[in-house]
This record gives sequence, structure tokens and C-alpha cells, in this order.
Amino acid sequence: MNFQKALLIFIACLTVALLVLVGFYARSCVTSSDATTTGGGTLTLSGTDPTTLDPALTSDTNSSGYIVQLFSGLVMLDDNLGPAPDIAESWDVSDDGRTFTFHLRDDVYFHDGTAVTADDFKYSWERACNPATGSTTAGTYLNDIVGAADVLSGQATDISGVQVLDDRTLQVTIDAPKSFFLAKLTYPTAFVVDQNNVEDTSISTWWLQPNGTGPFSLNVWYYGSKLVLQRNDDYYGQIASLEFVQYKMFAGDDMSLYETGDVDVAAVYTTTIDRITDPSGAFYTQYHAYPQLSYTWIGFNTNEPPFDDINVRKAFAMAVDKDKIIDLGLRNLVTRADGVLPEGMPGFNENLIALDFNVDQAQALIAASSYGSVENLPPVVLTVSGYGAGVAPVLQAVIVQWRENLGVDVTIRQLETDFFIYHLSDEVDNMYYMGWIADYPHPQDFLDILFHSGMQYNYGNYSNPAIDSILDQAGVEKDYDRSLELYRQAEQMLVDDAAMIPLWFGQTLILVKPYVQNYVPNALGHVMLNKVTLLAH
Repeated sequence: MNFQKALLIFIACLTVALLVLVGFYARSCVTSSDATTTGGGTLTLSGTDPTTLDPALTSDTNSSGYIVQLFSGLVMLDDNLGPAPDIAESWDVSDDGRTFTFHLRDDVYFHDGTAVTADDFKYSWERACNPATGSTTAGTYLNDIVGAADVLSGQATDISGVQVLDDRTLQVTIDAPKSFFLAKLTYPTAFVVDQNNVEDTSISTWWLQPNGTGPFSLNVWYYGSKLVLQRNDDYYGQIASLEFVQYKMFAGDDMSLYETGDVDVAAVYTTTIDRITDPSGAFYTQYHAYPQLSYTWIGFNTNEPPFDDINVRKAFAMAVDKDKIIDLGLRNLVTRADGVLPEGMPGFNENLIALDFNVDQAQALIAASSYGSVENLPPVVLTVSGYGAGVAPVLQAVIVQWRENLGVDVTIRQLETDFFIYHLSDEVDNMYYMGWIADYPHPQDFLDILFHSGMQYNYGNYSNPAIDSILDQAGVEKDYDRSLELYRQAEQMLVDDAAMIPLWFGQTLILVKPYVQNYVPNALGHVMLNKVTLLAH
């Protein structure tokens, strides 16, 4: 998710504004009662309304940022981004690496006080895979479980590989030993939901009143105005110091809110970076930069002309001067991407051979293509997320370079931001513009999920059987170093085949008030708010 998903680039506007080039915002209703949210126990943030609070449906990072506070799963990612116990306090793995027996804690309750059992997980996963639910993520994050494909296809209602041994014991069998399986279970699709809550016919949309298990519950949500989370005093993990977290819905530069003290944290934008990084300025000591496993690229629809021709794909890739765009448009706040895996990701290849910027070679590739000349190319349309005239300047710069360096005019077609990620597969034109932030730090989350044939987030329908074979081998390879080498091999082949135009890798840049402690985004962009404290101020 990534996506994905897709970056996709997935919480509450905590990245550089121009890095979050795919904003996934919301359309929903509101909840009921209000609450007092003043006092030292309230952290105030800017945000945008989530598209959904249903763990089975979320495919965007903004929604996921709220969901991880409200819900939880069997496992979580620890501070080193490795799978760690959560609702499952421990697990056993069979000798063949295919069967996991999870032992659940006995002190986990939904927000209404109902105890969580193994049956709740079986229900949640079967619901996620049920075609009627409409999940666009279940086929990615639960597909390794034996029998999940049958439910996803509508041939069964029961996931045969999920067995409830007793209230506290869940046994899960996967189709092959895979080193990334536990990490997949940290994604919201695998979180537990309350069947009574989901099937409550008195609620028009159940997730407007979610009965989760996370460190916070939903106190109030007024669409377009504010969303408030309230501390869950019965949480089984670290109980939050904060009593409330209030999000002020603000789809713009929240620097103004930060300066007036209306929010405690703000994203850093390229337009304000000089003022913020001035050592003599007021914000210098409040500025923080954090590593982020995110990726922005332009994908090709390889099923449609002209990008079914490798020479045309290579020409478009080699006609983009990424260094110039990053320098002038993004103020060097990002790192140029030559491949797919960000630095810091296992398998990152510092020796990867890129398709470098070369106008002469790009023009020669067009001439050598099946089209022979740009005059023979069909109209080229790039699908992006946005509204009206809101096209990112850096994307406009790419289009200008194609015009100047290749003589090709590319047209932009926008999809509404809350529609984009969920319907891109059906709506994609010749190219698409996408961001993805890691769901878990494993190369499979980028290379396999985004570019393996038939995957949900492979929006350009890219297919290369040789690369598929290598990715499949890498996924089941027991030797970790050998597995990473296979992933590096697949990445190089993707670059050689011009499966995409890599653009850049991002980072999280924020301002944090001095009285806010432990507000630290991890490399996936998430902040676990139950660890945040406020000093007297």
C-alpha cells in the first residue's frame, strides 16, 4: 500500500507536501456526541477526513493513520519495524514454515468491553476476503493463507487455512513458507473487528461508530471540521498519556495554524523550508527530519500503445532530468530514485544500473521503436490524483521535459483524490503517477506487490514471466541473503525493462512544539499516539 499502497503515501499529512503527490482524502458522514477537548491532555493536529475507518477497506495512508489508533491485530511492528507480539502474545511455527499457531492474550477487549477471541479474527479475515465487502487489499495481504483465494473468488465462505482451536488459539496455514507473512499481518486488513458492530443494522455505516481494540476510541467526527480520538483506559498495551487527540480538518499549508498555536505539529513544505531551517529563526530547533521508506514513480500501462513498446518506455524514462526537478522543484528534500527500493530497505542495491538522463539516446529509442517517430505515437494521457487545476508543479515540469526533449505532448486526466487509489485499476490511461510508502520493511512489499503479474496494485498491468519467477523464488527462499540477492536481480530487470520511471524517495519533515514529547514518525510514516506525552506549557 503500497500501496501501493502504493506509497501509496499513507498518514495525516506528515510528509513534505510535494512528496505526498497522491493525496487520499475522504467522503463520509459524521458521528454524534461531542466532548470537551481542552486542557493539557489534548494533542491537536491538522488532518484530512479519512476515506474509511473500515480496516478491511482502507487502501490509503491517510485512513490507515487513524485506523492504527482505533484497531489492532495479532502482530505489530516494533521500533525496529520487525513483527512483534500484539493481541497474539506468542506463536509457534511448524517445521515446514507453513503453519502458525497464535496464542492470544486474555486481557484484550473491544472498546465496549467485549472480550476478543480467536473466532473474531476468523470472522474478520473471512469478511475481508468476502467479495461483498469490496476490499481492494485482502487479495494482497491475506492471499498467502490457504483457502483465502477461494473466498476472494466467491467459491467459499470459509478460509480453510484458518482454524480456531479454542478462544485463545488461532492456527493459520499458508501456501508456502514466506519470510514476509507475519509482517503482512501488521497491515490493517488483518486487524480484528467486532461482528456485532459490523452487522448492527441500527447504524447506517458501522465504521462511523467503530468498536475497535486500539489505544484510542472515536469520540466525535464532524466531517470537514474535526475528528477527536479519546484514550482507551482499558487498552491492553501502553495506555496513552494523552486524554484526547484532536484533528482539525485543514486541506492546506498548516504552517499558519502552527504559528498561531492552533496545532502542535505541522508538515514542512518546500515553500517554507528556508525560513524553517534558518538557524536564527524561531522554528529551527522545532524542525525534525525522519527517514521514510517511500517511493514516487510514473507507471506505464504496458497493455496499451505506445508503452507496450520497450523502446518508447525507455525513451520517456531517459527524457526526464530528475536531478533538475529535485533541485529546483523539491529543494533537494528528496533523494533521486534510480530503482524501486529506498535506501534503508533490506535489499537496497547501491550498485543498481539506472536508465540515466540522455536526450540523444531517448530520441534514438523513439526512432528505433515500432512507431519510428513521435508523430506516429497515439495520444498519451497521464492519470493523476487531484482536483481542478491542482497539478503538482514537479509533475508539470516532467511534462515540459517530455515536450522539450521528445517533442511529445502529454495530457493529464485527474481522478478525485478519494476515488483515485480505489479505482485506478479500472481508470488508468497510458501512464499513472503514484506514491507508495512501505507497509512493512521487506522488498516484497515494493517489488512483488507493485510489479508482479496479476497483483492488485500493479495498476499498469505490467507482466514479465521471468521477473515473476524470480520474485516467487525470492519469497520462499529460506536463505535470507540469497533472498535479498534475488530481489535485487528482479529490481534490476524491472529497471532494464523500463517497467516504470523511478522519480524519488522521500522523508518525513515536520515541526513539533517543544512541549510535545515522543512524537516520532517511523519509517512507514506512522506515529503511535499512545506513546506521545505533553509537558506543561
